[in-house]
Amino acid sequence: MENAFTVDVEDYFQVSAFEGVVDRDQWSGFAPRVEDNTRRVLDLLDRRGTKATCFVLGWVAERHPQLVQEIDRRGHEVACHGYSHRLIYNQTPAEFIDETRRAKGALEQIVGRPVRGYRAASYSITRRSLWALDVLVDAGFEYDSSIFPVRHDRYGIPGAPRFPHVIERADGRSIVEFPISTLNLGGYRLPVGGGGYFRIFPYWLSAGAIAYLNRQERQPAMFYVHPWEVDPQQPRIAASLLSRFRHYYHLDKCEQRLDRLLAGARFNKVEAVLADYRRGQPLARMRYDDSGVTPISSSPLAAA
Repeated sequence: MENAFTVDVEDYFQVSAFEGVVDRDQWSGFAPRVEDNTRRVLDLLDRRGTKATCFVLGWVAERHPQLVQEIDRRGHEVACHGYSHRLIYNQTPAEFIDETRRAKGALEQIVGRPVRGYRAASYSITRRSLWALDVLVDAGFEYDSSIFPVRHDRYGIPGAPRFPHVIERADGRSIVEFPISTLNLGGYRLPVGGGGYFRIFPYWLSAGAIAYLNRQERQPAMFYVHPWEVDPQQPRIAASLLSRFRHYYHLDKCEQRLDRLLAGARFNKVEAVLADYRRGQPLARMRYDDSGVTPISSSPLAAA
């Protein structure tokens, strides 16, 4: 079974954990490392014969269009990561509409084709920002990967389905959701989809979780990584102890672990994994609102 391998293309100083100490108007003053780091990930993918989906920040795309072109030229899917990495629930709808259109437009101008996928900064489509789904539908996105079905201090919708499904909005329009992977451990959902979890947890747990999802639950995993996670030499930013732990822990091990993961499991870009998934089974249809998540169509995913 193929799993989705995704890369959130942003630079080390743009992460949400550093918002309190790095203002966006200071970004241009940092020496960029996103091109070299993204190429390290792309080279690793090439060596393992793997295609991926790259959710590119609009701010990065405008300043590094040649990087977006290279991602596309190497056969990877270009998708949207918003414009300025602002958490959606800290934006007004008007601000989010403007940022989304700007980022999508920049990417489409560079690659010359529609951009179909979206991922919010720090998975910030939560119950506070479900209205953002309507903005994504209006903008022409076909799928989203912003909902993390866990409890967390920054993101998450506990109780959301763990596997690909269709979110139907009140007006009848819809968008496909492909959540970040979790394991269901007696009602507790353990995040196993990459990022800091991949660096902090022992390698066997991440690899074993993906194998379990594929073999026992017969579902594809959604895995993500950031280019800065393969860059142990990046400058250190004076943030809180928790933020520094989440950001810097095991940066020196991440690239080697990624190579091992790619050698042991099958991965592809999101559009290919979703297409294969939909050929095998109909997607559950769900409705998200302030009261929770409600199944519309009968499916095992409703209780997953």
